[in-house]
Amino acid sequence: MKPRLALSRAAAVAGGLLGALALAAAVAVWWIDRWWTSPLNLASPAVLTLEAGDTAVDLAIKIHAVGWVEHARLLPWIMRFTGDAQRLQAGEYRVATGETLEGLMARLLAGDVVVHSFRIVEGSRIADVLNALGEDARLAHTLGAARSETLLADLDLAIALEFGAHGEGWFFPDTYAFNAGDDDRSLLLRAHAKMRMELESAWADRSPDLPYANPYGALIAASLVEKETSRAEDRAHVSQVFAARLERNMRLQADPTVIYGLGEKFDGNLTRSHLRQPTPYNTYVHKGLPPTPIALPGSAALAAALHPSGADYLYFVARGDGSSEFSATLDAHNRAVRKFQLNRRRSRAAPDS
Repeated sequence: MKPRLALSRAAAVAGGLLGALALAAAVAVWWIDRWWTSPLNLASPAVLTLEAGDTAVDLAIKIHAVGWVEHARLLPWIMRFTGDAQRLQAGEYRVATGETLEGLMARLLAGDVVVHSFRIVEGSRIADVLNALGEDARLAHTLGAARSETLLADLDLAIALEFGAHGEGWFFPDTYAFNAGDDDRSLLLRAHAKMRMELESAWADRSPDLPYANPYGALIAASLVEKETSRAEDRAHVSQVFAARLERNMRLQADPTVIYGLGEKFDGNLTRSHLRQPTPYNTYVHKGLPPTPIALPGSAALAAALHPSGADYLYFVARGDGSSEFSATLDAHNRAVRKFQLNRRRSRAAPDS
């Protein structure tokens, strides 16, 4: 065989092999692209959870277990090739029907996780908040059996050295966003930081000549305002009554303080005997503010506590419709009490319509 003919045949074979390889590579690229961009095998929306430390192999195992894609074992190899194997971000991810593996991976790498929310309601007690945190399975629980009485110390907050370890009142009512797996401690620290900020701002803008020696006294007063009324038009008047009584060394005689002092003993029916029980919080027995706040006040209650209305009021009584009747004298107050208590008795005695 002539050399030139042999070379031409070798070149033809090599060309054929290269062509076959190129064709195979093109088919592989086409197949991987189709695999990558086809909708996941998902009948209804789902949630994918990546734990901290999960690898590309862990991700492939989870996707394979639910049958979202075929050949899931290819995923770790592709992620290593693209350099994405170390970029997975932990959290919960919503997966919609029709979503592709490409779209899901983009969100896993971007950390586009499900954002949850936890609401602290104005007027709630910190004990109620601790219970709700403990029941929220989306949070990591680190506080154990934390109690209101020692909460500030449990959280290592320096303010506990100044005002005591009791946590009542020190956490701002708001809605807090968090990711699954975030811990309860971090959420409470955010709520505390916000309360400190709100209280400091309100204190700096306070009216002159208030009967509160420091911001903590104002926080206690704000908690009383929060529990006494939810009506915007009444808050500053309620605050005025408390401030005026403190200035005159009168007992505050606030029912919510009695209820707070009773704790779990209170069954929803406040009686005359309750008003005589000498708990530290009973403002019918003790003069001055109670020793701690009795609830978590919101910004409106803080503003009202630090900006009393200035009206000449010393008394108020509930009208029974959520509003209050304010009076400057005891005689006027007694008339209001008789009037609205009589109305309530008549209302209870009236037959259902």
